[in-house]
Amino acid sequence: MAIEDNPQSRERYGEELRSRREAAGLTQEELSQRAIMTRTHIAHIEAGRRRPSADDARRLDQVLGTGGIFERFLPTLDGRRVAEHFEAAKEMEQQASVIREYAAELVPGILQTEAYARALFQMSFPPMTDEERDKALVTRLGRARILEDPKSPVVWTLLNEAVLRRPVGGSAVMAEQIRHIVELGERRRIHPHVLPFGVGAHALMESMVSLMWCEELPPVVYVEGWRTGKVWDLQSVVQQGMAAYDLALGDALSHQQSLALMRTVAEEYEHEAQ
Repeated sequence: MAIEDNPQSRERYGEELRSRREAAGLTQEELSQRAIMTRTHIAHIEAGRRRPSADDARRLDQVLGTGGIFERFLPTLDGRRVAEHFEAAKEMEQQASVIREYAAELVPGILQTEAYARALFQMSFPPMTDEERDKALVTRLGRARILEDPKSPVVWTLLNEAVLRRPVGGSAVMAEQIRHIVELGERRRIHPHVLPFGVGAHALMESMVSLMWCEELPPVVYVEGWRTGKVWDLQSVVQQGMAAYDLALGDALSHQQSLALMRTVAEEYEHEAQ
């Protein structure tokens, strides 16, 4: 199965999975139960609409006895670097109709400017080569293309005040980054809210959280830590995530108050940069 590094490879990957599943005499439901995946996810993979995570591919290989073929030929959409633990979340992000995310320390990836993202990658460990960093940068900036559509996805961004106050890349970089978020908020492309330090403890303190809704699929929640991340589709967990997000959002500044605070912080950075 020669899977090339382009978008069309997903369809060939799906065709191969369907062929191997049918040869094994399994229905999609039976395969999903044995591989610990949802039947809907299997159907999307076979239709070329979605890519399995690395863990999914390993389980498919194990269940179907394919000797590692699905893991070895796991297609990448653009051939650029993305952390393995983020693969499934990236797929959901690109298909989402609604995204609600909380950022504890960093500006969310789809909102990052080139200079801000570059500053983050320069601090990665182990260090990246220049080529690795350039590929990662292109991938990170490419994720923001979902915002080119004026209506979808609908994006709520809840920012801990620390995201604004930590000078990633220096004052000039931060001023540009915050102005970028403000501009998106002013034209209502995103709905940014800031959780000020004065709030104290809140419902989302433990980690970053991203809630995503896709057409004809139940919502999921993605949480991430150092070198790890997990997409949860268990609805009891998703509902808890929704409730926690709503509680934290209730403690945040209003849309207009948040924009005003971000403008003030950007001006402070601009003054420091002069």
